[in-house]
Amino acid sequence: MAFRNIVKLGDEILRKKSKEIKKFVNDDKKLAILLDDMKETLIKTNLGVGLAAPQVGILKRAFVMDINGLYFEMLNPVILKTKGMCEEVEGCLSVPGVHGVVRRPEQVTVEAYDRYGDKYVLTAEGLLARCILHEYDHLDGIVFTDIMEREIVDEIE
Repeated sequence: MAFRNIVKLGDEILRKKSKEIKKFVNDDKKLAILLDDMKETLIKTNLGVGLAAPQVGILKRAFVMDINGLYFEMLNPVILKTKGMCEEVEGCLSVPGVHGVVRRPEQVTVEAYDRYGDKYVLTAEGLLARCILHEYDHLDGIVFTDIMEREIVDEIE
């Protein structure tokens, strides 16, 4: 595993739509390396809860999340349904130092594949739902600053 550099806002790759994954780790060892590297990068930054492949310069429909010690991988995710709405503060490893209020669904049901190509469906709420939606946006070239209601300015000098 290796730490990967995180792409920052301004790099055009963050604005591109990611490509569907066609080969999973049984057929593509590079995918396993990518997912392992993304996990290590997320852990070592110690700042975020999710990381999408475009954030490390790879246009693949994949992201990883570490929510309170529970690790998730989602490949080729599809949002099946959402429920409710809430506003929360978000940040992003690709937009360091910026935080803003973002309105998102409270609950999301997503269909995705694991690294081995096994399909699963997950219904999430709270931080996990927010993280799924945030990382999913990255796969379509959307950054949270595009949809935030307002920026939160740190008043500490």
